[in-house]
Amino acid sequence: MSIKENIKKIKEEIGDNVKLLVVSKTRSLEEMEEAYEIGERDFAENKVQELVYKEENFHKDVNWHLIGKLQTNKVKYIVGKTALIHSLSSVKLLQMIEKKFGESNEIANVLIQINIGREESKSGILEEDLEELILEVEKCNFVKVKGIMVIIPKGDEESNRMYFRKTKEIFDDLKTKKFKNIVMETLSMGMTHDYKIAIEEGANTIRVGTGIFGERDYSK
Repeated sequence: MSIKENIKKIKEEIGDNVKLLVVSKTRSLEEMEEAYEIGERDFAENKVQELVYKEENFHKDVNWHLIGKLQTNKVKYIVGKTALIHSLSSVKLLQMIEKKFGESNEIANVLIQINIGREESKSGILEEDLEELILEVEKCNFVKVKGIMVIIPKGDEESNRMYFRKTKEIFDDLKTKKFKNIVMETLSMGMTHDYKIAIEEGANTIRVGTGIFGERDYSK
């Protein structure tokens, strides 16, 4: 199936209440053009350098999402270029985003990335450190938290559901509370192989790359 056909199929499956992020990391501008032509405007990148390049060389009406790990020394490069940063994972990173976006008088819309599977190989904040991060977000002038993002451990359907459900519980709990600079609007969870389960468990944003563009050829 073509890129356009894949997108059409996914959009029919997920309905109107779930946002599809086209994960365009490592993809060419030509491939992305096919997704753009069918109406997609939300593209997600993993690396700052690639996001900056594409933001400068692709259509100007695209919303760019940074879904990969953000290092503090790279924050300055994405000021004014991202619609949403999905990977706020520490107080240190929060303070750098506040500083760099503040210098340009720009607002950074972010999601808190939770390391729900407590995996050492993955970034994201642990559940017990969430409160400290939230207190720091409330002191900010240039950072607005819009929800939560997770990348769950690889596993079977049962474990996938468990992690998605756990995340949704945190999301719902935070939604009942009033915070400064924090609203729970976006629950970004689920990728090519598990987005259907993620939606069943409450995701309203999914991140799909392989399911749109096919398997990556890393030899290129």
